[in-house]
Amino acid sequence: MQAAVERLARWRRSVGEFARDNFAFSPDPWQLDVFEAWDRGDQRIAMQACKGPGKTALLAVLVWHFLATRPYPKVACTSISGPNLSDGLWAEMAKWQTKSPFLLQAFEWQKTRVIARDHPETWWASARTWSQSASPEKQADTLAGLHADFILFVLDETGAMPDAVMVAAEAALSTGVECRIVQAGNPTECSGPLWRAANQDRHLWTVFEITGDPDNPKRSSRIDIGWARSQIQSYGRDNPWVMANVLGKFPPSSPLAFIGAGLVEAAAQREASSIITDALPLGIDVARFGDDESVICPRKGRDARTIPWQFLRGLDTMQLAARVVGVRNDLRADALFVDGGGIGGGVVDRLRQLRFDVHDIQFGAKADRPVMPGADAQRYGNKVAEMWGAMRDWLKVGAIPNDPVLHAQLTNRKYAYVTREGLDVIMLEPKKEMKARGLSSPDRADALALTFAYPVMPTRHSGGVPGDNRRSAVVSDYDPFNS
Repeated sequence: MQAAVERLARWRRSVGEFARDNFAFSPDPWQLDVFEAWDRGDQRIAMQACKGPGKTALLAVLVWHFLATRPYPKVACTSISGPNLSDGLWAEMAKWQTKSPFLLQAFEWQKTRVIARDHPETWWASARTWSQSASPEKQADTLAGLHADFILFVLDETGAMPDAVMVAAEAALSTGVECRIVQAGNPTECSGPLWRAANQDRHLWTVFEITGDPDNPKRSSRIDIGWARSQIQSYGRDNPWVMANVLGKFPPSSPLAFIGAGLVEAAAQREASSIITDALPLGIDVARFGDDESVICPRKGRDARTIPWQFLRGLDTMQLAARVVGVRNDLRADALFVDGGGIGGGVVDRLRQLRFDVHDIQFGAKADRPVMPGADAQRYGNKVAEMWGAMRDWLKVGAIPNDPVLHAQLTNRKYAYVTREGLDVIMLEPKKEMKARGLSSPDRADALALTFAYPVMPTRHSGGVPGDNRRSAVVSDYDPFNS
C-alpha cells in the first residue's frame, strides 16, 4: 500500500513519469515543454499546432493524468464536432487506456464517459458536443454547470470553434481548488478561442507554437519533412493552407478558404487554350431554393471560358432537362455530370428517360475519383470535397471567365480537417453554413467542380467537331492510300 501511495505521489508531481510508467510514452521536445507547464500548474495552456504533430495524443495523456492523480475530478472534453470528438480525442483516450493495466482496473471507458469504478457518480470525464447552428447561449451550455474542487476542460480543434464554447469554461476558473483549461488546434481562423489565446489574451495563456517547418530546428519530428517541403514548394510559405497546416501559423487576415484568391485571379487572366482531343464534359448544378440558380458549365480541357455558361432560374426539372439536352447536342458534349441530390434527381431521371448517358453525382457520397496526374494526393471526406480538390489543382493551369460572382463563390468557401475512421480528411463548409454567413449558394463554383467528377475520354467530335457518336482516338487528314 505504501508503495502505491508513493507511486501516485510521483505521478502527481510529474506527468512525464506517469506517461512513461503507464504508456511507455516517449515525448517529443515540444511535448516535454507542455509537460513542464502542466507540472508547474499553469492554469491555461494552448497548443497552436500544425497538422499531425501528436497534439490529440498529448491531450489524452493529460486527461488520464488528471483523472488518475486528482481526487473526485470532473473533466469535460469537447471538439469542433461530435464525429471529430468521438473519432479523435475520445478514441485516443481508449487507445492509451489499453496500454495501462492500472487505468484498465481503475476506470471504465464508455461511449461518452470515463468513470472511476469505485466512484462512478463523482469521479469522471465526459465527452460533450455542441450544435454549430445553435445560438451562442446554447453553445455555451456545452461546458456550463460544472462545479468541483478539481475541474479540467479540454477543447480539441479550437481553431474554428466559436468563442461561446470557451466562455463557459473560463467562467469556472474562479472556483475550486484546481481548475484548468487545455486547448489545441490548427490556426485556421483569425477569430475564436485559439486565436484569442495566441493574440489578444496571450498574457493569460501559456501558448505553444508547434511547427512542421523543415527549416526550423524545433520542428515536430512527426511531420514528414518531404511532405512539408512539397507543400511549401507547391503553394508558397504565404499560402494560408501552408501557414496553418505546415508552419503552424495563423493566416494574415480572413478565415481560411479552400481556394485562394490568387489562384482564381490567375485563372481569370490566363489565356484560354484547348486542343481538339480534349474532352468536353458538362457540369449541371440544379437550383434548390428560390434565390439559387441552375448552372450548366462546359469545360474543354484547360478552357472553361470560351464556351458560354448557362445561368437559369425558375425552371422545373423537365424544362431544365430539356435545356441540358439542347446544350449537350449543340456542343456534342462527352459527359453529363448532374448534381443529383434533392430535386436534381428529377433532372437525372428525365435525361435517362430520354436515353442520355448521364452521371448522377451525389455531393455527400464517398470520395472515389482517381487522383489526377501531378495533383496533390489529399484525402477527402466526401465527393464534393474531392471535386473541389481536383478543381483547385486544375486552376493552376486552367482558364475561367472573368465573373465576379464565380470568383467570390470559389474563394468564400471554407474547409476543415476532420477525423474519419482514424484519418484526417478535408471537408468543405456546408451550404447552409455559408448561407448563415450571408453568402449565396456556390452554384457556379459547384457546376465547374462537377466537370471534375470523373476523368472523361474525348470523342472525335468533342466541342462541336463534326462527326458521329462513335469513339475515335485520332482525327487526321492523312490518307494512307494517297501516296
